[in-house]
Amino acid sequence: MKGGIMKKVLSLVAVGFFGLVLAQAAEKQPGKPQTACPVSGKPINKEVYVDYQGQRVYFCCNACPDKFRKDPEKYFAQFEKEGIELENIQKACPVSGEELGEHGEPSVIHYKGRTVKFCCPACEKPFKAEPEKYLNGMPGEQSKAGKKTT
Repeated sequence: MKGGIMKKVLSLVAVGFFGLVLAQAAEKQPGKPQTACPVSGKPINKEVYVDYQGQRVYFCCNACPDKFRKDPEKYFAQFEKEGIELENIQKACPVSGEELGEHGEPSVIHYKGRTVKFCCPACEKPFKAEPEKYLNGMPGEQSKAGKKTT
């Protein structure tokens, strides 16, 4: 009887471990590239875009960026739901300000439809504690609560 219980426990531990490994692998896999305008659903024109909180968002025409700006979180939620990974325009870590790649391969997390890169894994924790503070310091346009940077 002890052997049977031990086998069941080991089986559960193994299943849990492999589930965790698969979840981590899925988290690190890149999403689909953006091919459709988030406003109209039409194919994107790579000459029409808005850089917003470190992400480049493409549109089909010049009328759509203003609609995006009225409620960007709506569109970021849509990107997240559809598994779309936007083009990231970051050159520096939003937490330390250090250049990406200075310490090797950047650390990456996905947050509310955005791909955010860090100089090292240690910078992820402060970001997760105050994401809006760091998002509003990223390149491109910012939320109305944040300041605009170039």
